[in-house]
Amino acid sequence: MATYDLEEQEQLDEIKTWWKQHGNTVTAVVLAASLAVAGWQGWNWYQRNQAAQAAAIFSVLQQAAASGDAQRVKTASGELLEKFPSTPVAALAALTAAKSAVDSGDAKTARAQLGWVVSNGRDEARELARLRLATLLIDDKAYDEALRLLDGAVSEGFAARFADVRGDVLSAQGKKAEAAAAWRQASAALDAKDAAAGKGRSTLQDREANAPFRELLRLKLEASGEAAR
Repeated sequence: MATYDLEEQEQLDEIKTWWKQHGNTVTAVVLAASLAVAGWQGWNWYQRNQAAQAAAIFSVLQQAAASGDAQRVKTASGELLEKFPSTPVAALAALTAAKSAVDSGDAKTARAQLGWVVSNGRDEARELARLRLATLLIDDKAYDEALRLLDGAVSEGFAARFADVRGDVLSAQGKKAEAAAAWRQASAALDAKDAAAGKGRSTLQDREANAPFRELLRLKLEASGEAAR
């Protein structure tokens, strides 16, 4: 038993010695790990709280948009973009506010809202904002700015629409041949989109869904006098 006690004491002494050498490091590592876990949990809570508050404001915005209260929509959007710009609903709120502003004849506010999405939005939201803002800029005769917005990469789903609006800008500038080329590009992009979608459902269904847009492109080409080229 005494031998066991001696061995135990030696082990204890070794542990004490090791702890004197490495104890501070171990304590620091444990503390850092604890802080990391606490920080992660705190961040998750913060994110959930931010999202919940943003969602509440967005709900108010939607109700205001449904009732046609453009001023209330503008106020709610301003609050959301100021306080919760990084939340998923921020870009959607700005797009909704832009539409409300257009419907109420407030083009200035619409441009500001769309500009925010162009600068801060992502993916489809940003592409939609570029497209809508370019359309508004045509009315302002800011053709070069509109073309700059339409330049650059765009997803397949928006390719036809971008080419169409580019044609509208060029047509407004009096560049009929270039406008017609853009509209033909839009038609080709529409064909490609239908073909790609046909992998998941019938191509006929997609062509029928896009028929009004396709007809609009045809009419634009005919009106330009460049359809046969």
